Amino acid sequence: MQLKKIYAKINNKHFFSLAGNGIMSVFSIVTIAVLYRALSISEIGIWVFFQSTLLLVDTFRSGFLTTAFIKFYAGTDKRRAAEVAGSAWYIASVITGSLFLLNIPAFLFFREVNNAGLSLFFEWFGITYISTLPMYLAICVVQAELRFDRLFLVRLINQGLFILFIILLIILQRVNLQYVIYANLAAGLITSAFTVMTGWSMIHTFKSKTKKAIRELYHFGKFSVGTNISANLFRTTDTFIINFMLGPAALAIYNLGQRLMEVVEIPIRSFGATAMPSLSVAYNQNSKDEVIYIMKKYTGMLTVALVPVAVASVLLADVAVLIIGGEKYVHTEAANVLRLFMTFGLLYPADRYLALTLDVANQPRINFIKVLVMLAANVIFDFLGIYIFGNIYGVALATVVPILIGVSVGYWALQKFRPFRFFSIYTLGFHECRLLTAQYLRKKKV
Repeated sequence: MQLKKIYAKINNKHFFSLAGNGIMSVFSIVTIAVLYRALSISEIGIWVFFQSTLLLVDTFRSGFLTTAFIKFYAGTDKRRAAEVAGSAWYIASVITGSLFLLNIPAFLFFREVNNAGLSLFFEWFGITYISTLPMYLAICVVQAELRFDRLFLVRLINQGLFILFIILLIILQRVNLQYVIYANLAAGLITSAFTVMTGWSMIHTFKSKTKKAIRELYHFGKFSVGTNISANLFRTTDTFIINFMLGPAALAIYNLGQRLMEVVEIPIRSFGATAMPSLSVAYNQNSKDEVIYIMKKYTGMLTVALVPVAVASVLLADVAVLIIGGEKYVHTEAANVLRLFMTFGLLYPADRYLALTLDVANQPRINFIKVLVMLAANVIFDFLGIYIFGNIYGVALATVVPILIGVSVGYWALQKFRPFRFFSIYTLGFHECRLLTAQYLRKKKV
């Protein structure tokens, strides 16, 4: 009976979304902790560069379809849902097939590339995208259906298998970059097979695709893909600039400090996944006030909740670096990089949810232009920061400039949709947090 009560409390979209992202991030951090100890600093830098480049190129697929799929799929009837899913499968297959064809000449000449991270990427990117295609579509489907219990399970299987394979490699004393790639491929392939067998990937709807739905997804996606690629470039320009100007060892140190920002990214991604369908429903019902209210509520509550987390992270940065990276990273710049990121990380919710609301409000073009400006600012200030400081501190400090640009442009653009005061985001968030806390305390007394 007690177990039923506990399940009733946690059986909601917010818990499963947070749990799914949390499990994925915890497993990711555990994996990083293991790899940081098993591989040299330079090897870790190469792995980080490979992963960043893989994620950047994959944005052609995820950036084109994720937001568009949820927008056109959420809340529709079965016929329309099958039509959108089948059309998404068609577009995703074309993109993935194109990337695989590009991999063929790259694979033939990857040994001629002098950079180890790029060489590794050219060798493996095509097969990696094919192996994760059904898993990617399944994640889109379950997110649009608000089935975050299924999203939780898909991510748990994928990350769980990967860390299991890494542990087996350690036991067998086979930990090197090539075998880590094999582990990553195997985890993605098995998870994709699982989503096909359960029907969650909706591969059976391929025959239901229509030219109309393909055009709808395409015309929305052509702007959102630009936004997502630019946003991803915004994150990966740091990786590329550090790798080629300061070397893979500096990249490994920088990534460790940045990686611990998962404590902020977990709730932002989790509640973003639940916010997107809610915002889409409100927009499709022509309720502008509700759209702005949802955006303000999510942004404000998350920011307020993250304040004590940010303070604790700044105070305990050295301890976090020791636990995750090990002793060889304790006296590096990693802890201070974490402190810098956590300081302005409180602006992340505003930047993310203002952008998300613009997408929902059919303004992906503004997001695209905004991110291009952010990208240009990030590159300029990265080079300026390295020129002034000569180390990764310059890159970390430079990140605050594009974040400020993103928040400012997002707020300005939404004023044309439905005017609101910027700081009302935080007053509403504080008020909602107080109500939630009071409600929780009343239940505790009962």
